[in-house]
Amino acid sequence: MLKKTSHFMREANLIGGAWVGADSGATIEVVNPATRQVIGTVPKCGRAETRRAIEAAETAFHSWKKTSANERARLLRKLHDAIMDNQEALAELLVMEQGKPLAEARAEVGMSAAYVLWYAEEGRRVYGDIVPSPWADRRILVTKEPVGVIGAITPWNFPSSMLARKLGPALAAGCTAVAKPASQTPYSGLAWGVLAEEAGFPEGVVNIVTGSASEIGDELTENPLVRKITFTGSTEIGKLLMQKAAGTVKKVSMELGGNAPFLVFDDADLDRAVQGAVAAKYRNSGQTCVCTNRFFVQEGIYDRFVEKLVEAMGRLKVGPGLEDGTQQGPLIDDKAVEKVEELIADATAKGGRVVAGGKRHALGGTFFEPTVIADAAPDMRFMQEEIFGPVSPIFRFEHEEEAVRLANDTAFGLACYFYTGDLGRAFRVMEGLKYGLVGVNEGIITTVEAPFGGLKESGLGKEGGHQGIEDYLDTKYVCIGGLGL
Repeated sequence: MLKKTSHFMREANLIGGAWVGADSGATIEVVNPATRQVIGTVPKCGRAETRRAIEAAETAFHSWKKTSANERARLLRKLHDAIMDNQEALAELLVMEQGKPLAEARAEVGMSAAYVLWYAEEGRRVYGDIVPSPWADRRILVTKEPVGVIGAITPWNFPSSMLARKLGPALAAGCTAVAKPASQTPYSGLAWGVLAEEAGFPEGVVNIVTGSASEIGDELTENPLVRKITFTGSTEIGKLLMQKAAGTVKKVSMELGGNAPFLVFDDADLDRAVQGAVAAKYRNSGQTCVCTNRFFVQEGIYDRFVEKLVEAMGRLKVGPGLEDGTQQGPLIDDKAVEKVEELIADATAKGGRVVAGGKRHALGGTFFEPTVIADAAPDMRFMQEEIFGPVSPIFRFEHEEEAVRLANDTAFGLACYFYTGDLGRAFRVMEGLKYGLVGVNEGIITTVEAPFGGLKESGLGKEGGHQGIEDYLDTKYVCIGGLGL
């Protein structure tokens, strides 16, 4: 391991400005999914340590909320610079614990910095209102204030940028935070503690705890000092957190599961659609909530699309993330591989044809072949279940209305994509698809300037854009009377 990388690889938690272990001394092993080797351990904390982190955040909040937007912006810009100055080390750390290719890891770290910089500026634009009063001797003010301590729970697939989307707006708004990174990828989360210290954030403003998801989650949702929960992860866990947060009526932001459709109409630029399909499906080995889950291709171009996708996918280089030229790394663990195998078995039993891949890769471990399944049908589990792996089931359709209906036939509503050369169709389909993010003739659409978030069971709230800071603010109405005007 490089010295620069090891500087960020903290095997301790940050609570109230101190790096500490679990009270019990218990630890969790962190495994490199490419090599299957243990790269280190992190504390296995629970309720007691989480409670102390919340109390430290509450203490820090009383002074942090009084800092000016300019001061918070200054520190956030320093945090941005610290991330970018250490981009390579942070990217290598991310690859070691998560497995994605180094090029993708560099991009994720860069995106993390971009979120921080965006909210450094957005925090200076939290505007209130002066409302025309119906009373001659009163004035009406509407102000925005930070909600308080926030609990941020992040997933293993984007362990840096998912935290950036939460810490950036929270700190900019004047909130303090207790973050719980995923146990599979804790080091990229703990690195934010190192970076926050180096940028000069006061003690207790950023706290990071690792350990038991249930114990930490229960304390964050039940402790009345926490005023907001922000979570990225599965819909199943999101629902549980919402139920538990209801006990103290906390604000919640939920970025949950997806079932992204990718529609290709017969008037589309086929080569552009295939290029977008590879980007939208195989990034991070298919382990993203906005990855294409279901391809719907119009009958007239179905066979050509399948042929071209198989050809493009065959050029993907599978290997360890730190190896030059790698485009697809391993899946996160054995459970992920087994889920992919189950879904493929279900599809083939129901008439699906594996036209490429379909099995574990010759590299062994959790590496899996990029896979294409033709003749996908609505009764296959792909239709309703998130794959989270490098598998492309391709359905065929005849008419536009049928494609939109099939695309919407899911409880989820995060991201969707479609390709067409017809402007009228572009507007009809865009308006017909019930999703929070829509890519028209584009397969990668996430950017810090735009709001990211789903509809239906894909979640609540937005991250990114000017909308992303709103969930960290309370709106207060003040009526000033007795002015004798």
